[in-house]
Amino acid sequence: MPEPVQNFVAGRWTASHGTESLPITNPATGEVIGRVPLSTGADAGTAVGAARAAFPSWRATPAVERARVLFRLKTLLDEHKEDLARSVTREHGKILTETLGEVQRGIENVEHACGIPTLMLGDTLEDIAPGIDCETVRQPLGVFGVITPYNFPVMIPLWFWPYAVATGNTVVLKPSEQDPLTHQRIVELAQLAGLPPGVLNVVHGGREVVEALCDHPDVVGVSFVGSSKVAEAVYRRASHAGKRVQALGGAKNHLIVLPDADLDATVDACMGSVFGSTGQRCLAGSIVVGVGDAWKPLRERMLDGASVLRLGDGLSAETDMGPVVSATHRDRVRRFVDEGERDGAKLALDGRRATVKGLEGGFWVGPTVFEDVAFDISIGTEEIFGPVAGLNRATSLDEAIGWMQSSRYGNACSIFTTSGKAAREFRYRAGISMIGVNIGVAAPMAMFPFGGSKGSFYGDLKAQSRDAVGFYTDARVVISRW
Repeated sequence: MPEPVQNFVAGRWTASHGTESLPITNPATGEVIGRVPLSTGADAGTAVGAARAAFPSWRATPAVERARVLFRLKTLLDEHKEDLARSVTREHGKILTETLGEVQRGIENVEHACGIPTLMLGDTLEDIAPGIDCETVRQPLGVFGVITPYNFPVMIPLWFWPYAVATGNTVVLKPSEQDPLTHQRIVELAQLAGLPPGVLNVVHGGREVVEALCDHPDVVGVSFVGSSKVAEAVYRRASHAGKRVQALGGAKNHLIVLPDADLDATVDACMGSVFGSTGQRCLAGSIVVGVGDAWKPLRERMLDGASVLRLGDGLSAETDMGPVVSATHRDRVRRFVDEGERDGAKLALDGRRATVKGLEGGFWVGPTVFEDVAFDISIGTEEIFGPVAGLNRATSLDEAIGWMQSSRYGNACSIFTTSGKAAREFRYRAGISMIGVNIGVAAPMAMFPFGGSKGSFYGDLKAQSRDAVGFYTDARVVISRW
């Protein structure tokens, strides 16, 4: 059995003091490709101590010099982009074109964080009163905890820690225990780029490490992505301890198709949204609603497209959809499908018994499609996080929006139409944070905020963009008379 991966503390790779570890598997084969330690709260405390010790000198490093480290990191990430993507496919399972896209989105956040000398600029107004001037300066706060999920093991950590360190803070990262290997390589590249010891630390583990970061008095804030249940728990625990928190949770995203939509482009977008990344993303389409006459051709094309998707190893060019991340998650998705049948939804395409020849040990769930999904049953209300679509018919845009708004989630939504009037009405009324118009995956670029509303987000300032700069700094106001 492979040795557990190591933590990274004060610029050195160190063994965890935890006595237990978990396997890291290749989801396409079931092969164990590594092990991850379940570190202790004391391990987390040691990392926090290293980050605290590194903070004064890093905070005093000019912003332009901090940015130069990130410029060098961006160059290294570009050079190693394909290797990183292949590594993600091997430990996560999604296809190579998707992992290449993930790595690119992560690089774009590093690139955006390179603009920190401009992004951190304050404001000045002279003579707010006779002889008195006022200005704001943005200053870093200290040590931040970053807790990230398995579904985007490169991109999501890069939503957070590059902005945190660019603004002059130090970080303790707790990556997902399911696929931490690729980000280990990114930490090595950050070292090569010149990031000083203690500025970025990594502690592997589970709940004990998360709770330690939420509770530690030297951690000033926590960035989190995961299920809504855990996001709420992290938000409550860390904010109770007086910390800043941005906690991004789950979703139940609706894709609404009007009769005037370009059907070819719409079906391609909906298929990619629902089945891309095997449905394991918070922006995945979950409920596809055909309005009026759009319903019948939409239903036929979605079923035809889903039924011919080719499952397989994500490194193969012939694969359209890879496995889910683990046997545990495969069984969870299957249970949702079982419940949907029992609750009366019509199962039009069943992927529970999917297999791939030669890869029988993989964690397979085929494309699955339900029709007539009631909004009070589990598959209509809960985030499944797998390749499962609900197809519903609405009589009007009003009805479709009403269904969407009945969800306790508020992450993303999309409308497909050629009507500017309908698109404007949708964006005006949706009440959802990320809105797509003829876009299947409404993913903001790095210069715009990423995060939901309602049960999809706990906090105030979101990931990426100026929100990230605001989260990792405090705007200090200086009022002066001379």
